[in-house]
Amino acid sequence: MQTGGQGSLVGMLFPLAIFVLIFYFFIIRPQKKKQKQHDELIASLGRGDQVVTAGGFWGIVREVKDDSLIIEIADGVKARVLKGSIANKRASAPEAKEMDAPVEDNDAKTDEE
Repeated sequence: MQTGGQGSLVGMLFPLAIFVLIFYFFIIRPQKKKQKQHDELIASLGRGDQVVTAGGFWGIVREVKDDSLIIEIADGVKARVLKGSIANKRASAPEAKEMDAPVEDNDAKTDEE
């Protein structure tokens, strides 16, 4: 007389194991990867970087503190924001200077010819 208890236990645990693997690869792993990228972004912030906050404010980093940043939102308007509220970095300090420079309009020259 054989019992089928062991076979049914494996049959119940196999779908559970598949569910755990799917949950890990589609939810936990991508979230950890995204968090690691955000931590690297926060660590790379410095003076002069153009940033966008989670609230949608654009600003230039003027001062870096332990847990926060002082950003200049407009001329003379400074705000202190938590580092975690920075959504992304638009440009670094050297690139920011290039973006402020006027751009020549080469299309006007071709229209005259």
